[in-house]
Amino acid sequence: MQRHRGMITLTVMVASILQALDNTIANVALPRMQGSLSATYDQMTWVLTSYIVAAAIMTPLTGWLADRYGRKPLFLVSIVGFTISSALCGLAQSLDQIVLFRVLQGAFGAALIPMSQAVLFDAYPPRDHGRAMAIWGLGVVLGPTIGPMLGGWLTDNYSWRWVFYINVPFGVLAVLGVLAYFPDTTHERKSFDFFGFAMLSVFVGALQVMLDRGPLRDWFSSTEIKIEAVVAALAFYLFVTHTLTARRPFVRMAMFRDRNFLTGNVLIFLVGIVLFATLALLPPLLQNLLGYSVFQSGMVTSPRGLGTLIAMMVVGRIVGRLDVRLIIGTGLALTAVSMWQMTRFSLQMDMSPIVWSGLIQGFGTGIVYVPMATLAFVTLPATMRNEGTALFNLVRNIGSSIGISAVQALFTSNTQVMHASLAAHITPFVFATHSLGRYAGRAAEAALNGMITAQAAMIAYLDDFHLMMVMTLLSIPLLLFVRNARPSPGGTHVVVD
Repeated sequence: MQRHRGMITLTVMVASILQALDNTIANVALPRMQGSLSATYDQMTWVLTSYIVAAAIMTPLTGWLADRYGRKPLFLVSIVGFTISSALCGLAQSLDQIVLFRVLQGAFGAALIPMSQAVLFDAYPPRDHGRAMAIWGLGVVLGPTIGPMLGGWLTDNYSWRWVFYINVPFGVLAVLGVLAYFPDTTHERKSFDFFGFAMLSVFVGALQVMLDRGPLRDWFSSTEIKIEAVVAALAFYLFVTHTLTARRPFVRMAMFRDRNFLTGNVLIFLVGIVLFATLALLPPLLQNLLGYSVFQSGMVTSPRGLGTLIAMMVVGRIVGRLDVRLIIGTGLALTAVSMWQMTRFSLQMDMSPIVWSGLIQGFGTGIVYVPMATLAFVTLPATMRNEGTALFNLVRNIGSSIGISAVQALFTSNTQVMHASLAAHITPFVFATHSLGRYAGRAAEAALNGMITAQAAMIAYLDDFHLMMVMTLLSIPLLLFVRNARPSPGGTHVVVD
């Protein structure tokens, strides 16, 4: 593995970007897909939901599969399946077909990111784990960042089908890399806790469907959402109870006795909320309120990816030299500063506030991601690494789903509240004195209502940004529970409190 480290890293990088990219690249193509497949908007949301749910259910299973059959076969099957299902998504002629193929795409792609992380941990010695996680984090963070821009460009200039076809050549390259350079790992004949896996799958699946469809169904006013919430809660209770009492549970609780692993999962959960919720809020803000096109909104948010790239290059070199808690704290502070800048957005601003806040936030989250991913596993036994990386990424995905759903729900609620508050100040005197008074009756009311709606929506966006700023600041004290670790001359890690 040491001899082919460069090619292994390149292969892992391609696989990570492929999976991370597909989380967001299809979003901007939905309107074109809707017309091509003759589907309603509500039906089209299943194109996104099916992928998210399938990936979420299969992610915790990847640890067991890697231990049982080895990482190389798992990686190979995952990439081949992901590539073929991507091509089938592009060829789909009906809604049923594309939802089925998206399920397959999510199921096969679930193992790519956690196994990429585990492979890099083994390919690099402990002193270089920071650099390895910089490479891994680059794919994980850049994929969702460039996804909307790339998806918009492909959809506008070619077809929505190319959003899926683009995966094929990169998938072929990744397969060749795995066949040529990946070593196999030892196989372990582990027993399989079917009940534990089933309950975890039901919990994750029901939770993801509830979070994804909640905004469309007005949350708990819908019977569907109530049923999904009850199913998720019951499955979670049964999973926890079974895990605490079973002799060989699906998830080994011994991992969570490791203070760094537990704190790292809490932090990645919070970072997932802030990072992906911001990425979900910015495109509609730019396109619906400021009039940007899909491609323009992608271009103006691309400096976020540049900031992440710079952070990965810097932090990969300093991890191991400085106290990791200091590095993570600095990154969280910079992320909070960027969120504060975003609370200053207005309908009259040019693109510079968006560019600078995105650049700082990308740099801040990049600084956080690398040492956090390193620190979470630095004291975890290597025998738990496959299972640990799968759970780490599952927690990140759940955090991002909760974050996106929460900010969208708050946005909808706050927009309605602020619209009512602003409209309460509109009196006949306003029409008599405002420039809108020159319009006749209904036209004046419609124009003024449009202005009020835009202002209410902007205030709601600012409230969401303020909430995420507070959450970021509140996560900093969690670093007090982390144990710092530095590589020793012998290649292992020494814990330094």
